[in-house]
Parts: sequence; structure tokens; C-alpha cells
Amino acid sequence: MAATIPQPDAAPDAAPDPVPEPAQNGRAQAFLKARARSARPSILLAVGFALAAGLGAIAQAYLLAGLIDQALAGAALWAEERAALLALGVVVLVRLECGILAEIAGFAAGARLKADTRALVFERLLAAGPARAAEQEAGGAAIALTDRIEALEGFAARWLPAATLAAVLPLAMLVAAALHSGPVAALLAGFLVLAPLGLALSGIGAARASRRQFRMLERLGGRFLDRLRGLGTLIHYGQAEAEAARLGTAAHEFRLRTMAVLRLAFLSSAVLELCAMGAIAGVAFMVAPSVADGSLPRATGLFLLLLAVEFFQPLRAFALTYHDRASAAGAAEALAALVDAAPPADPAATLPVPDAGRIAIAFEDVHLAYEGGARPALSGLTLALAPGEAVAVTGPSGAGKSTLLDLLMGFRRPDRGRVLANGVPVERIAPERLRALSAWVGQRTHLFHGSLRENIRFARPDASDAEVDRAAAAAQVTAFLPALPQGLDTLLGERGFGLSGGQAQRVAIARAFLKDAPLLLLDEPTAHLDAETEAAVMQALRALAAGRTVLMASHSEAASAALGRRVRIEGGRIRADDGGGP
Repeated sequence: MAATIPQPDAAPDAAPDPVPEPAQNGRAQAFLKARARSARPSILLAVGFALAAGLGAIAQAYLLAGLIDQALAGAALWAEERAALLALGVVVLVRLECGILAEIAGFAAGARLKADTRALVFERLLAAGPARAAEQEAGGAAIALTDRIEALEGFAARWLPAATLAAVLPLAMLVAAALHSGPVAALLAGFLVLAPLGLALSGIGAARASRRQFRMLERLGGRFLDRLRGLGTLIHYGQAEAEAARLGTAAHEFRLRTMAVLRLAFLSSAVLELCAMGAIAGVAFMVAPSVADGSLPRATGLFLLLLAVEFFQPLRAFALTYHDRASAAGAAEALAALVDAAPPADPAATLPVPDAGRIAIAFEDVHLAYEGGARPALSGLTLALAPGEAVAVTGPSGAGKSTLLDLLMGFRRPDRGRVLANGVPVERIAPERLRALSAWVGQRTHLFHGSLRENIRFARPDASDAEVDRAAAAAQVTAFLPALPQGLDTLLGERGFGLSGGQAQRVAIARAFLKDAPLLLLDEPTAHLDAETEAAVMQALRALAAGRTVLMASHSEAASAALGRRVRIEGGRIRADDGGGP
């Protein structure tokens, strides 16, 4: 695979954002809110336990102030204040237990949010199919499914509970302070107004930096995977060392971006600590003279001072989790775009396929264009296949041959016209049912790390060893088994390392034999094969096509001649139909 060699000064995040930032923010927020609904019970539990722990801080401050006042007065605490001591111990234990339960509930909320989001993303990717998946950068998709979804955990586990407590607990403490001293409550309220302003100023910058960081990570991941795949090309052209240096520069830039995000996160904490120190000092200066002249009871003054210490604790927790929120917003931005790009499953797609044992296919006046209509692919194409008929579609590259297969599998939908299976529009057939009726053999068979037998059984996991053996024999896989050390149980490397291209294609045909579906779709099944191997593969395909409805897209004259009927597509229409046989 050829690798694109970038210029030395190419920045991995130089591409402009396709969506304005306000729209990105709105989409990310809507995505996060929608995803958080699934974890709402656990989030409410986390908030409830954390709120109980926070309210316990008021009771703890009140009891502790009374005990300190008694100690300063020289009282024997155990003798005269045993009830208060026991109450304080109970409050401390309850706060500790509620804090632990809040952490557990928050962890459950984060896990639920990640699981539901991952399920949604996979569902949309599967609904979009390989046609759209091929348009997306593999590295970026991998980052989205791993790092981006992992970044959502803190939003539900920590930030949502902390944000709720930051809005509720300070108000409760202000009420408690106002019952004892109006001026102290007013002072705390003033600092309460200043703290969010400082947090907002630093938080906006942190959110922007986090979004840029995630975009850069996605591009860096895609770039690394692309260079890894094209490593052979880089070596042949003497660019391996230069590209390694460019990747190192990009990774260093990513490190600097990460440190910038952390600096902004620490700045928000510094602003909050300044407000907290100012509030505590202010309360001390206000209550000290009143306690000294006797106008304010010493226990009350101690209570207000202890309350000032606890007053900013919810905001501290909020500030510490704000980075979680910024990271989640940056991740949600890309995840929302990925989910929006892939169409959801049609809720009306429940129609059965009549007489599913035999499949008739019809394309009726089908129009389709890519890139918002800028690049027409099909223009009024009409084609019909009778049950059990085999048709080979030929034509120049880009004529729309593979597009027919994508439409038939529901991976794309026509702009106009209809695609029918036994008279039923394919978009009205449940995707899992439609795919169960078809078998597919492409030009590049993907084999997984595992045994050859496991790779064939991939088409039908419940198949017995005997059924796998019959499928392997029908696809002529057994012809090359003597060259393998353990036959069908030979372990293959990643991407089928250890087999030739023709051998891999026969494994794909064995999968199709094992699936035994009435509809067979072939997308350039003999591409990149020499003439002798192509003939062997087509012999296996002719055996597979017997009794099935077959639609094959191919450039090869030999492969096209092996099926019963050939049609040629040009300009998005069927231009020639020989109607003949091989």
C-alpha cells in the first residue's frame, strides 16, 4: 500500500474544523445529555450519597465547634459531653460511608455510560457498513472507540455529581451561616460569586485546549496507522527515518498540547484556592472581634470559621472534575459527528422477505450521488435478476459496480428509485435478516489471527467440524492443505499471514459455502490474482453459484465470462446486456 509522504512542516491538526465551534459545543452537550440519561439512576445515587456527606459537614462543624468551646472552657469532655462526642463520631462515620457509596455509584454510572455509548457507536458503524467505514480513517475510528469513549467516564462518575453538589451545598451552608451571622453569610456569598467567574475564565480555555488535543490525537493515531501500513513503501523510497522524525515531532507537539491542558486545569484550582483563603481570612477577621467583646458566642464563632473551611469544598471537587468535563466535551464532539454520519436503524425495518429460499433482485430507476450530489454514481439504473440467476456487472473503475452491492446490502440508500429483494424494498428489511440471506466475497479477504478452521467457521459459529470440512472441500481449500503443517488447524498470522492471495480467496469462498445463503455477492473476487489462480478460484465460485442468485462486480473478462449473464455499466446506467452464457 502506498503511503503519502507529508511535508516536514505538516501539522497533524492543521485541518480546519468543518463545523463552527458554537455548533460543535451544542452538539457535544446534546450528545452528553442524551448518553447520561442511561446512567441516570446511578448518577442520582451518587448525588444523593454525596449530598448526605456534604450536609453532614454542617452537622460536623456544629458539633466540633461546641466540643472545642467546651474544651477551651476547661470542661471534662467525656464526662459532660459524651452525647456530643458520640454524635460527632456517628456523623464522621456516616460521612465516610456516604463518600464511599457515592464513589461506587459514580463508578457504576461511568461504566454504564461507556457501555451504552460503545454499543451505540458500534451499532451505527455496523448499520453504515463497510462502504462508509472505508471512508473513515481507521486510526481515528480506533481512537474514537477507545480513548474518546473512555474519556466519557469522568463526566458521569465525577463531574455531574460534583456539579450538582457545587450548586446545592454552598447554598445550604449559606443558610446555616445566615442563621448565626448575616455579615458572615454576605461575605461568603460574595466569594461564592467570585469563584465561579474565575473558574469560568480558565475553564473555557481548558475546554478549547482539550478539544484541540483530542482532534490532534485522532489525527496522530490515523497518521501512525497509515505509515505503519505503508512501511514497505517508506523503506523502498528511503523515507523511513525521515517519517520517524516527523512522527516524533508530531508526538512532541501532542505532549506540549497535553501539558497546556493540564496548566489550564491547575489554574482553575489556583483561582479557587485564592477565593477560599480570602473567605476564611475574612470570616476570621469578622468573628474575632465579636467573640472577643462577647457579642458573639465563642462556639458560634468557631462554627462559622469551620463552616468557612468547608464552604469551598464542593467547589474544589467541582474544579478538580472540570477537566473531566472538558475531556468529555472534546470526546463527545467527535463521537456525535461519528454517530450522526452513520444512519440509525430504521424502526420500520421489520418486513419479512417472501419466499426467502429463493431471492429475486430488482434495481428500479436508481439514482445515487456522493459528496452531497457533486459526484453522481448512478443515474436511472435499472436491472433485474431472477431467482437463481447469475449476473456479472462490468465497466470502468468508478462506474458504480461496487455501489450496486452496497445498495443491495443496505449500506447506502438511493437518492431516488428502489432496490427490491423479492419485491420488498431492502431498507424495509431488518439489517440482520438481510445479511443472513446473503454471502459476500470481496477482493481482499480479511482473515483473523487464529486457525484456518476458525476463520472458515467465522461465517457460522455453530457449524460442526464436519460441516467446516465439507465447506473447505467445496471451495477447494483442501487442495493446498497438504502444504500446511496442521491442515485446517494451522494457525494463521494477522491478516491471514501464511496464505497466498488465491488461498485466502478460497477461504472466503469456503465461508460462503458454510453460510449457504440464497444470495451471493461478489466484489472483484479475482482481483490481484494471476490467470492460473483466477481459474481455480472461479471454478470454486461456479460451484458456489449453483442454485443461488448471484451479483458479481468485476473488471476481469475471464471472471465475467464464467457466469451466466453479463451487463456493462457506464455513466451510471446499464449500457449493454449480452444476456448470454459462458
